[in-house]
Amino acid sequence: MKHFKRIRADVPTEPFLREIAGIDDAWANATGRQDKIAVQREALAIPLRGLRKSMILGRKRRDVHESRWTSGSVNFPIARAFLEDVSRELDADLSRAKIVCLPAGRRVYPHIDRGEYYRLRGRYHLVLKSSAGSWMKAGDEEVRMQAGELWWFDNDEMHEAFNDGTEDRIHMIFDLLPAEMRARAAASTDRARAKLKEAA
Repeated sequence: MKHFKRIRADVPTEPFLREIAGIDDAWANATGRQDKIAVQREALAIPLRGLRKSMILGRKRRDVHESRWTSGSVNFPIARAFLEDVSRELDADLSRAKIVCLPAGRRVYPHIDRGEYYRLRGRYHLVLKSSAGSWMKAGDEEVRMQAGELWWFDNDEMHEAFNDGTEDRIHMIFDLLPAEMRARAAASTDRARAKLKEAA
């Protein structure tokens, strides 16, 4: 397969699920994904890392490379430790991250993640819960990801997801900037800063 690659197959999921269950109204505390992104309107999300607003520098959000831990991420130390471990293992910089719930019968509609931020990064899914296996499609390829599996997939391709199971489908979704792309991301930020300075 060219649009999907399984990285791990044996990640214990129960610690993550207990961590989520231990937070009151975890899924209700942030609704930006449903409210602002039409193709994601049926999904719930817990943001762990987000765009660093102070570094927008006149750019569109999809072109901003800098990210930071959200204030709520302190409630998810197990998830944070996993993300940091994976980024070290793959020699990459941790970027944006969230835990996403797709209820039974709901979908993420076909789309491509556009912008320079996405072009330089890899997108990863850790499956925490799925009653029927998590169905996803990217380009002309389809997979069913199982709980405990970590996958890379190509979000430069048209992609979509559907929960055809009977229970919530929960993934931790995150982006990694490979070491070989660090200089390009930094140069982009430098150009944006210079452009803003010229306009002032």
